[in-house]
Amino acid sequence: MSSLAINTTLKDRIYAFAKAGSLLSSYLHKELTDSTALIEAALHKAQAKNPWFTDDNLYHAMEQWSQALSLEELNKWTASYHLDNISPKTVAVITAGNIPLVGFHDVLSVIITGHHAMIKNSSNDDVLTPMLLQLATEHVPELSQSYSYNDGRLTGYDAVIATGSNNTARYFEYYFGSKPHIIRKNRNSIAVLTGTETLEQMKALSKDVFQYFGLGCRSVSHLKVPKDYNFDLFFNGMFVQKELIKNEKYLNNYDYNKAVYLMSDFNLLDNEFLLIKEENNSYTSPIAALGYSYYENIEELAQQIKNDADHLQCVVAQGTASQIIKKELGEVKAPAVVDFGNTQCPLLNDYADGVDTVDFLLTLS
Repeated sequence: MSSLAINTTLKDRIYAFAKAGSLLSSYLHKELTDSTALIEAALHKAQAKNPWFTDDNLYHAMEQWSQALSLEELNKWTASYHLDNISPKTVAVITAGNIPLVGFHDVLSVIITGHHAMIKNSSNDDVLTPMLLQLATEHVPELSQSYSYNDGRLTGYDAVIATGSNNTARYFEYYFGSKPHIIRKNRNSIAVLTGTETLEQMKALSKDVFQYFGLGCRSVSHLKVPKDYNFDLFFNGMFVQKELIKNEKYLNNYDYNKAVYLMSDFNLLDNEFLLIKEENNSYTSPIAALGYSYYENIEELAQQIKNDADHLQCVVAQGTASQIIKKELGEVKAPAVVDFGNTQCPLLNDYADGVDTVDFLLTLS
């Protein structure tokens, strides 16, 4: 493995990213700083390149990262590890681009542990990570030694963190399998409903379903419901997201999927901006649609969730259902069981697929 000169301390790196988080927070609170123009230009450019990156979705991503990149959160996160005496290595980070900054946690993990991130950004999201790194580097210029960008063939790396689809994962395994690696595939998230939920919980669930248009692996794409479940309260909760249908790309997907379902003679439930249909064989659903399936009892469902753990990122559940599922999962790191409305609010130690990225990076030294 290669040896690098990283001329920053852990304290330097935490300070740099905390400054970036503070600048994001100032921008979101409409406080002018020397970085306001940079942030604003990056957001406009990111949206122009990827129409799914709407104002609302960009704001949500910026808000989440402004909170995560605080001195308190960064110190709390890194305090769980022994980050002294790191022998720096070059780690290739291949990011996805389905939601804003989806790959930034990997980049942050590599840099914060004292390694060098060789970043290959998705063309769908290649503006926001450089913007955040620029904000951090302006306050600790030496941080520039901790990352680089690669738009071509990857060479000279010691390890790989790559995120993509099931198809690209096979490609990643073929090319990078001989190196230490984390390779992520498709995962989906589900909600377990019992019929005892409140309207406020259903409104919160609407965020899990519709944030980022449902394009994230933490987005709820499937519902587990008891026999004879009444969907009225569910649809009432979803109604708070009705303005989504005014988005042209979302509308096109809704119209297309509705036509396909109707031609296929599926039994649909439809509230004019969301389609749901019974689906027993897949947790995946297209944009503007959800699948649902019935369960007989929560204990059997918990066992099924454990059996399907490799396909799931989050399970939204409440009360007794949540407790039973957590107990059944035991030491299984993923899926995470979360409250309504919280799938798109991960903490720094909420690792994708339950794989501790920092622990992996520490094995390289």
